[in-house]
Amino acid sequence: MPLQTLKRDTAEALTLEWVLHIRNYKLALDKNLCVGCQICTLACPKEAIKLEKQPKIPGEKAKHAKVDIDLEKCNFCGICDILCPYGAIKVTVNGKHILSVVEKESFPQLIRDIQVDTSKCPVDCVECKEACPLDLIKVTRLTTDGKVVENVDSLTEKERAKLQVKINIEKERCPCCRICEFKCPEGVMHVRKFFHGKIVIYPEKCPEGCTDCLDICPITGALYLSDKSKKVHVNEMFCTYCGACKVVCPVDEALELKRTKISHTSVSSGAWNKALERLASPIEMTKELKAKGSQKAMESVEKRLGWKVS
Repeated sequence: MPLQTLKRDTAEALTLEWVLHIRNYKLALDKNLCVGCQICTLACPKEAIKLEKQPKIPGEKAKHAKVDIDLEKCNFCGICDILCPYGAIKVTVNGKHILSVVEKESFPQLIRDIQVDTSKCPVDCVECKEACPLDLIKVTRLTTDGKVVENVDSLTEKERAKLQVKINIEKERCPCCRICEFKCPEGVMHVRKFFHGKIVIYPEKCPEGCTDCLDICPITGALYLSDKSKKVHVNEMFCTYCGACKVVCPVDEALELKRTKISHTSVSSGAWNKALERLASPIEMTKELKAKGSQKAMESVEKRLGWKVS
C-alpha cells in the first residue's frame, strides 16, 4: 500500500502520485495535448479513466471531453501511456519513464512507422512542417560543417547545393495521420497508420447546423464541411480513428467508428487481448489470435525441418 497518494487537477495538467519509501509512481496527463478521445478509457484494465463531456455553449464551438482518473483504481501500469495516440499521458517511476508492462513483455508498443528520405528534400521546402496539424515537425538546414542556416534565400545556388536537410519529428506525439506524406514531394516521407478502421458520418441523421465533431477533430482535413450540404463529411485518408469525434457527437447513430487493426510490436498476453477486444472488437481479437497461432505453427515447422517455409 502506498504511504501517500496525491491527485492534483489544474488547467494545464492532471497528476496522480503514489509516494512510497523508495519509489515514487507518477501519472501526468497534459491537458494541452489531450484531445478527449476514447483510447485510454477503453484500454484501461482497471476502468479508472472516465470521459466527461463538456456542455455546449450556444454560439461557441464544441469542446473536447475532459479526462478524469480515479486514483483509487489506477495502479500506474502505463497502458494508457503506451496507447495514447497523442502522447498526452506519461507514467514515470522515480522520475524515469519506465513502463513495467513493456519491460515484462506483457504489453506491446504502438508501431509509429515514420520514414523520411531527406536526400529527396528540396532545401527550401517546409511543406511537412507547415502541413502538420499538431506542429510536431521541425526542418533544419545545415552546412557541411554543421552550422544551421536560417535564411536559404540569401545563399547562392552553389551554397544551396551543399546544404543538408534534417527533419525532426516528435514521434511519441505523432498519431500518424499521413498529412505530411501527402503534402511532401513524392518519395520524401512514408507514414504508416497504427490504428486502422472505418468511419462513416450519416449526414441525414446529423442535427441541423451541428459541427461538433469537426470542432474538436485534432487532425485538420480528416473532417470537413461540405459547401453544398453544410454537413460534415469524412476524408478517411487522414483519420486516425482516435474516436474524439464519436465522444462529442450528440446523436449516436449519426457517426459510426470502428477500429479494425492496430499495428504493434510482438506480444502474447491476456492483458493485450482484452485491450484489443475493447479497442476494436472480439472479431478482430480472434483474427489476431489466429494469425499468431498460424505464425507459431510455421515457426515450429521451420525449426523442425531446419529451413524456412515460404
